[in-house]
Amino acid sequence: MIDEANRPLLRIGIPKGSLQESTADLFQKAGYDLRISDRSYFPSIDDPDIQCIMFRAQEMSRYVEDGVIDVGITGCDWVIENGSEVHEVCELAYSKATARPARWVLAVPEESPVRKPDDLAGGIIATELLNATRAYFDQRGIKVRKVEFSWGATEVKARLVDAIVDITETGSSLRANKLRVIDTVLTSTTRLIANHQAWADSRRRARIEDLALLLRGAIAARQKVGLKMNVPRAGLAEITAMLPAEKSPTVSPLADETWVALEVIVEEAVERELVPRLVRAGAIGIISYPLNKVI
Repeated sequence: MIDEANRPLLRIGIPKGSLQESTADLFQKAGYDLRISDRSYFPSIDDPDIQCIMFRAQEMSRYVEDGVIDVGITGCDWVIENGSEVHEVCELAYSKATARPARWVLAVPEESPVRKPDDLAGGIIATELLNATRAYFDQRGIKVRKVEFSWGATEVKARLVDAIVDITETGSSLRANKLRVIDTVLTSTTRLIANHQAWADSRRRARIEDLALLLRGAIAARQKVGLKMNVPRAGLAEITAMLPAEKSPTVSPLADETWVALEVIVEEAVERELVPRLVRAGAIGIISYPLNKVI
């Protein structure tokens, strides 16, 4: 039982399962000491105004809608699937394996004669995403025999029914099981969602907005690094022209007036090409460092 008498200002739903580890890492980068125990559904967090409770992403939006928790993290696919009336605070572009959106795809075995969704008229489809899949076929006027619930291992069932609708980020599992995608049913990203009453409460809304700001800052920092370097003043214009800064680089004077210190944030993928160019242009003492948040 949840103790209503000692209710914290904010109850946050943490997704259990595939998003669990990446969510814990995200909170750490955002500045929260979030600790998840295998023996408890109540992770600890170093904020006395916050209580964390773990739910499966599939059911998170229901608990947010009902006010069991004030805010939760889940995919927009499950909000749609459950038909939940919640407030979407923001998109959080992270997932289990990549930063790319997850796709619910309609797939068949490679050897299947099915080439397009219309070919599945009268067929049986297995999926965990029942409502969205039924809506997909209804919107296209395709009358399938049945859309049945799959209790996991959906790829295996592709050879027992006519097709499956399953989630994928990279497509590696589909390829490993020799499945062929014939259409995308739904594209989904992770969202921070709030209960409408919690969002209408000024104190709770302020804390939710603070949380969203920090989480988004942690996500923004994931693909970026900071660079510090010393630059000859005579070559400053040439070097700053190379830098894809957020706004403009920070330039500070040094004791030796012929040199300046320069600091900038760049995309991690850009760094490996940029650093050799900076060295050739005269930059020295280049330091690269990871970032927790970019806000």
